Amino acid sequence: MAEAPSASYDVVVVGGGINGCGIARDLAGRGLKVCLCEQDDLAGHTSSASTKLIHGGLRYLEFYEFSLVRKALQERERLLASAPHIMWPLRFVMPHVPALRPLWMVRTGLWLYDHLASRRLLPASEVVDLKRHPAGIALQERYRKGFVYSDGWVDDARLVVLNALDATERGAVIQTRTGVEKAARAAGGWTLQLRHATGQSQRVDARALVNAAGPWAESFLREALGMAGMRKLRLIKGSHIVVPRMVAHDNAYILQNQDRRIVFVLPYGSRFTLIGTTDVPYDGEPGRPCIDAQEIEYLCSSVNRYFRSQVCAADVVWSYSGVRPLLDDASADPSAVTRDYRIELDAAAPAPLLTVWGGKITTYRKLAEEAADLLGPLLGNRSGPWTARASLPGGDLSSVLGTARPAASDFESFVSSMQRRYGWMPASTIRRLARTYGTRMTAWLGEASGAAELGGEVAPGIYAAELDYAVRVEWVRAGDDFLWRRTKLGLELDPSQSRAIHDWFDEPHTSEPAAAACAW
Repeated sequence: MAEAPSASYDVVVVGGGINGCGIARDLAGRGLKVCLCEQDDLAGHTSSASTKLIHGGLRYLEFYEFSLVRKALQERERLLASAPHIMWPLRFVMPHVPALRPLWMVRTGLWLYDHLASRRLLPASEVVDLKRHPAGIALQERYRKGFVYSDGWVDDARLVVLNALDATERGAVIQTRTGVEKAARAAGGWTLQLRHATGQSQRVDARALVNAAGPWAESFLREALGMAGMRKLRLIKGSHIVVPRMVAHDNAYILQNQDRRIVFVLPYGSRFTLIGTTDVPYDGEPGRPCIDAQEIEYLCSSVNRYFRSQVCAADVVWSYSGVRPLLDDASADPSAVTRDYRIELDAAAPAPLLTVWGGKITTYRKLAEEAADLLGPLLGNRSGPWTARASLPGGDLSSVLGTARPAASDFESFVSSMQRRYGWMPASTIRRLARTYGTRMTAWLGEASGAAELGGEVAPGIYAAELDYAVRVEWVRAGDDFLWRRTKLGLELDPSQSRAIHDWFDEPHTSEPAAAACAW
């Protein structure tokens, strides 16, 4: 097979998770020519296996990580405002267990959580009587007092895709299913050898290289760049289970365990409850973590100590696991390993190398900004930060509504406007599309007045035009990309409906895949 034509960029970013896509977006927005390479699908691993939270990390206060918590809390409302269709406020209920943490300790922690950063959208914490609060109905009789505080929910995989989409609209090239086989410093920068899913190889030159490979960051330096003796990553597996909906309200729970870890119980879609996560040392292949029986038992037992309704392994309708790439700080307790990040810059002229170690989804934007601040001047780029107040694609709801309101109420007004515009479509489908695409739903719906104008339904509420858009714009190549990462419809559809989606992607279509025209 002939080699693809070579290409030159200012920066090549390796890794299509949240940090890599965030960095590509920031750099492209500063006017740099950027290429991102991801060996699998965007958000194919760690970045789609989170607990789906935008949060400061209340429990990190116990480990005196005040700087990390403050940084994450500062980012929390910025992110919520940037994409209110995929992120929204959530209230968390913590039943009080005096034997685990005394009342004064929890109240002090929540006071700090409320005041380490300013809040505009999110209400403060409060003490509640669980005998009177709606969230107390599902809890066992012995839990009488609790605390309620605010954080946020995020569709993690879509957050990655929206950053990649914004990057391309600012000039970046995103290449999925593309591995970096080798990279070496050369005169004027870096020379990289890429391998595409087609088997075609390609030479790419870049003035700077960013290693945002997540769990593969250390092995990428060692195997592709021939570097050794760098920082060590500690891989920690976190697993989640999904069970049928356990409560009727939309509050989440944060449960304290005897081992001083916490487990979240979260509303997930309209019919399910998400429970997680575990913290287990992991030494396997980062791309293939699986939950084990002990983890399922741990999560079920955590819930059963608190809830009237009991769960067991037989109730689990889905599970997923991810590998967190944490900086090895020699902590004996996996839960105590820092969730903060480090950015390491090797500024050796004329080929800078920036490596990202660790991190969490809530701080990705700040991490990307810091990375761009470091790299930009080395490449002669003096553009300053710009993402703090920028909307992500689909998040500019005020462009449709005409007025700016707090993000939560904005979204409901947007849904109402879409229901008026597409009155022929079921309300549940309109809400799903609004949650998935925000204002970008009109990009493929247009002025359609019926399903036939959208190519018909491939599965209930899923039109051929949506799947076509996913291929053309959102780098979808297979059914699983769409069902489990661009959406969570894999959990909602029955087997025959899921098969119909897979069959659609297995058939030849005339749609040109996203970025294919400019990949080389």
